[in-house]
Amino acid sequence: MYRAQNFINNSLATLGIHLLLYSGTIVILFALQVLLDDYSLRIFNNILIFIILAISYNLINGVTGQLSLEPNGFVAIGAYITALMLLDKDLKLDMFQLADPHPFVLILYTELLPALFVSGVVAAIIAILLSFPVFRVRGDYLAIVTLGFGFIIKILAINNPQWTNGAIGLNEIPNNTDSVVAGIGEVLKALASSDIPPFLQSFFGMIYKHSFENTNITILFWSGIIAVASTILILQIVYSKFGRAMKAVRDDEDAAIAMGINTFKIKTFAFSTSAFLEGVGGGLLAVWLTTIDPKIFGFELTFQLLIIIVLGGLGSTTGAILGAILVVGGGEWLRFLDAPLVFGGLDFGAYPGLRMVFFSLILLGIMLFAREGIMGKKELWDLNPKNTFKMFAKTRI
Repeated sequence: MYRAQNFINNSLATLGIHLLLYSGTIVILFALQVLLDDYSLRIFNNILIFIILAISYNLINGVTGQLSLEPNGFVAIGAYITALMLLDKDLKLDMFQLADPHPFVLILYTELLPALFVSGVVAAIIAILLSFPVFRVRGDYLAIVTLGFGFIIKILAINNPQWTNGAIGLNEIPNNTDSVVAGIGEVLKALASSDIPPFLQSFFGMIYKHSFENTNITILFWSGIIAVASTILILQIVYSKFGRAMKAVRDDEDAAIAMGINTFKIKTFAFSTSAFLEGVGGGLLAVWLTTIDPKIFGFELTFQLLIIIVLGGLGSTTGAILGAILVVGGGEWLRFLDAPLVFGGLDFGAYPGLRMVFFSLILLGIMLFAREGIMGKKELWDLNPKNTFKMFAKTRI
C-alpha cells in the first residue's frame, strides 16, 4: 500500500514538473515571437534545432564513447521524409523535373508532427539495422564505417531523382501545416474577441497578431517543445541504468563486458535513440529552411556538430546545449565584423570572413584553457553543491 501511494505521489510530482516545463516553454516562445524581430527569431530557431541535433549526437559520441560520424546521414533521412510528407501531390508533380515521382512518394501526405515522428522512426530503424555491421569494429574503424554511411545517403539522394528530385532538391516545403498550433491560434483569436476585460483582449490580440497574422509560429513552437522534450529524455537516459552502462562502455568496453554488460545492446540503444532525434531534427531543419538538397547534408554538418559537442564537453548534455548556443548563435552575432570597419574616424574597408577569424580564435582560446570543453563530463547543476536542479533531470516520463 505504501509503495503504491509513493508511486502515485512520484508520478503526480513528475507530471507537475513536466507540465510546468512545457507550459513555461510555450509562454517563452510566444513572448519571444512578440519581442524579437524576424532575423533574431530565425537565429533562435536555428539554435533550437541544433540543440536537438547536438544532444542526440552527444549521446552516442560523448556518453557512450563511440566515435560515430554518421549524423549527417540520419539528418538527411529525416529532412527528406518530412519534406515529402508535407508536400502535396500536385506540388510534387510540378517540382520533380529529372524523373517522375515514385507512386509511393505521391501518396505521402500528412501534417508536421506525424511527419517528424515517422522521420525519427525510420532513422531509428535504419540505425538498428546498421548496428549489426557497424559495431563489429571500434575506435577509428567505427568512425570510418559511419562516415561512409553519411556519404552513401548523400549519393543515394543525388542518384534517385524519382524519390528525392536528385541534385535539384525539394523546394517550397510548407511550415504551417499543423492542426495543434492552428488550434492554439483559434483559441487566441477567440479570446481576443470574447467578453473578457479589455486589457486581456488586447493582450491575446497582440499575441495572435505577432504569432499568426504577421508570421507563423509553427516551426518555432515545435522546435522549442521538441528541444525541451529531447533534453529531458536524454537526461533521463543518462541518469538511468542504461546511462550508467553507456558510461561504462565509454570508459572501458572490455571491463564492461567482463562485468556482464551487453555492450552491443547498449550501443545499439544509444545509436538508435540518437538517430531518432537526429531524424526529427532533420525534419525540423527542412521545414525551417523550406528548401533542401543533397549538398546541405555533407560532412560539414557532421563536423559542425562534432565541434559543438567537443566544445561543450563530451558526455555533458548541458555542455552540448551551451556549445550549440555558442557555435550557432556566436557565428551570427559576430556577423557585424564582416561589415566595413570604421575606427578612429578611419575607414578600413570590409573584410569578408573576418567574423570567422575571430570566432575561430574564441574557440581556440576556450579549448586551450578548457581542454575537456566548457563543462567536461559534468552537467550544469553539478557546479551547484546543493544539486538544486537535478530533480528536473531525474524525473521519469
